[in-house]
Order: sequence, then structure tokens, then C-alpha cells
Amino acid sequence: MSDHDIDTEKAAARKAAHARRAEAHARSEPDASRLLASTLAEYRGLPLSGYLAIRSEIDPLPAMSEAAAYGPVGVPVIPGPAQPLKFARWTPETELVKGTFGAMVPADPEYFEPEVVIVPLVAFDARGGRLGYGGGFYDRTLELLRSRRRTIAIGFAYDEQQAGSIPLEPTDQPLDLLVTQSRILRF
Repeated sequence: MSDHDIDTEKAAARKAAHARRAEAHARSEPDASRLLASTLAEYRGLPLSGYLAIRSEIDPLPAMSEAAAYGPVGVPVIPGPAQPLKFARWTPETELVKGTFGAMVPADPEYFEPEVVIVPLVAFDARGGRLGYGGGFYDRTLELLRSRRRTIAIGFAYDEQQAGSIPLEPTDQPLDLLVTQSRILRF
């Protein structure tokens, strides 16, 4: 399959997945992160990064807040195009400012490397494949982190974001786990 073909296939998959995610988000429960919190309990004390939800992403904030009582928690910061993410320490009291793509980031970042990364996504499949926004930020970042040490990638999504299959490239980094509002998948 040519690069153009996979790009076209991924664009179509993203469009359909964004629509499914928006519908799920409109019907979501206030604390859809209950299972995520119980999953993170397995990794207490390890450096962890979550994310601050944008658009119709499922919100990991309650689980991140709970995890912050046990060890360092951070959020991603985009340093520039085609670069790996950096992770800035976060607590529920951290002062935030608007960062790249509208995501909130710590006003005074203190960077660290997480060993557990909660990964936002547009779609996932039953084999641990993940479709993101198309910038490759998490793929680059997970590849870099995994080259240094074991790094656990936990996808967090609504059940409705599951697709039959995801068009994948050799550079796409797999998930180790996927947590939804109702189940946990281990790959």
C-alpha cells in the first residue's frame, strides 16, 4: 500500500471515528474514568502522564487527580512540529495556560519522563492499534521513551471509538492496554 493510500485510509477512518466519539461524548457519564483510576492503581508511584481533554476526548482528570496523591503526574507539552512530546509535572493545583492546539499546559513547566502514558486517541482496534490526530506526536514520543526504558501506553477512549481495524504503519506505536468507561483490554 502506498503512503498516499494509507494517508487516505487514515483520513477516512479519522472522520468516521470523530463522529462516533462526539456522539459518545454527548452521552457520557460524569465520571467515565472510574476504570482508568483502578487500572492506574497497579502503577502507583511510577511517573505517569495523562492529558487535559480537548474537544470530545474522554476526560482522565479524575483518575489523574487520584494518581497525583501517589507519585508524579504530568501532562504533554508540544515543543514544535514533528518533535516528541515533553511532559510537564501537573497537580490539581497547577496554574495552566493555553498551549499548542488549544490544550492547557502548566504555566511554569518542570519536565520529567513518564513510565506510564495515558494516550488520547480517535479510534482503537481489538489488537491495540491506535489512530490519533495524524501529527505522530505520541508515536514519536513512545518510540523514544521505549528506547530508554519500559514504557506502558494506556489508551483511554469511549467504547464507541472501537473500529474493526485501524490502518497502521510501521511507525505506529501499539498500546499495552486500552481502558474505556466499561472495560479494560490488555494487549
